Amino acid sequence: MRKKKTEVYALGRHISISADKARRVIDQIRGRSYEETLMILELMPYRACYPIFKLVYSAATNACSILGSDEANLIISKAEVNEGTTAKKFKPRARGRSYAIKRTTCHITIVVKDISLDEYEFVSLYSLKKPRWKKTTMVYHDMYSSGVVWDKK
Repeated sequence: MRKKKTEVYALGRHISISADKARRVIDQIRGRSYEETLMILELMPYRACYPIFKLVYSAATNACSILGSDEANLIISKAEVNEGTTAKKFKPRARGRSYAIKRTTCHITIVVKDISLDEYEFVSLYSLKKPRWKKTTMVYHDMYSSGVVWDKK
């Protein structure tokens, strides 16, 4: 018996943004729902948001056509950024010297998951667990409550 496929991905290669700048945006959307992700990407002021927005939209379209799922049931289950090739050019400088210009690229993979097809894993992923730490009471220390008055001489 084959397990039903619940994940679909979209891959963007050779996107002309450095991998660190793309990771700054990707870390914000990982694990969120599809609609929330689109809203976050529209409002963030980074240049990397537009290609990531297109990839998230493409992954959701792939999920709708391949799995036949609704966009309201999609979450971003995996999002990763890898470094791509670096284009190197040389610019002439003073006294016959050259200056290297490095244009970095990255590969972005967005994996969306339909939570309606895999109900058990969704419940276990988002179940509320009891915290492992103990409850502590906050103690407020005032400089006058200790009995010693501070002089500023």
